[in-house]
Amino acid sequence: MSSEVVMVDEVPFPSQITTSKHLSLLGHGITDIEIHFLQIKFTAIGVYIDPEIVGHLQKWRGKPGNHLAEDDDFFDALIDAPVDKLIRVVVIKEIKGSQYGVQLESAVRDRLAADDKYEEEEEEALEKIVEFFQSKYLKKHSVITYQFSVSPPAAEIVFSTEGKEEAKMKVENKNVVEMIKRW
Repeated sequence: MSSEVVMVDEVPFPSQITTSKHLSLLGHGITDIEIHFLQIKFTAIGVYIDPEIVGHLQKWRGKPGNHLAEDDDFFDALIDAPVDKLIRVVVIKEIKGSQYGVQLESAVRDRLAADDKYEEEEEEALEKIVEFFQSKYLKKHSVITYQFSVSPPAAEIVFSTEGKEEAKMKVENKNVVEMIKRW
């Protein structure tokens, strides 16, 4: 196993993470906003995927990264491929958990509504996610992990911050899980 580390805005991301399988760092970036020419960075993100994903992406073999980044079909194939995925979010700018939860809820709800998949079950699943983040304080270096399993199609959300015990929740609504991945 490689012990390389990729730095994303001074946040280290290991090149591999082991869950039930070895997952490789496939992509990384930050979330930010620009206000009056000042860039405010919120989170650093690492996307880890089972290396078996390669078999599901043969159609795009040899294409340059800048073309793939703009290809919606490639993104859909990446999201829909039946392999384990993990998204690791590291907080750069402190934020209340309630604010983060509402942002997540809003983004996921809008995607569900656009696909006509927002029903009572999805609303309940989203309410549980908002509730999960409600009492959390996302201080700098806190980590939120979204682990997506193929079977059963579920997501485990884990929140960890210095000096506190890890908090976990499971999301089992298939539509909500899919839209969290897309978010």
